[in-house]
Amino acid sequence: MTNNNELHLEKITWDNMDAIINLHVTKEQRNFVASNKDSLADACVRMLHEEKKVFPFGIYLGKKPVGFIMITYDIGEDDGEEPRADWFLRNSYFIWRFMIDRRYQGNGYGRQAMKLALDFIRTFPAGEAKYCWLSYEPKNEVARKLYASFGFEEHPEHYEEGEEMPAILKL
Repeated sequence: MTNNNELHLEKITWDNMDAIINLHVTKEQRNFVASNKDSLADACVRMLHEEKKVFPFGIYLGKKPVGFIMITYDIGEDDGEEPRADWFLRNSYFIWRFMIDRRYQGNGYGRQAMKLALDFIRTFPAGEAKYCWLSYEPKNEVARKLYASFGFEEHPEHYEEGEEMPAILKL
């Protein structure tokens, strides 16, 4: 039984999908992250058509959804274009999406959820990995500081203007 004050991750199911879709960031943050609805559609395509592992979770405070996080494994050459030279893409975990609903920001839930996500990743649910990585809009200082506090290191050599900044954590 989950304590009403305990933050935890729950798998996305038919029963909680709408509640997760209805979570939103602030207006100022909309350019920083895709909607949860779009994220879940991306997860379905990746799982069904690319046969890749994707782990979409609701972030819950007791029984109340407060955020969303989605993790995948080994994105490698998934876009049908030329092979990417980025060494950190293959056989690694990728925190693909992460958000805390605007009503629950500023309470430390993002930090707690990131710890839970990294604990999950370190169980290697899709296979062994040396790295976990994520990317974010360079203007998103809140994200930059949060990720750096967990040991994610920016890799500007893999950044192109107009793209997101990759940050990598050695597991």
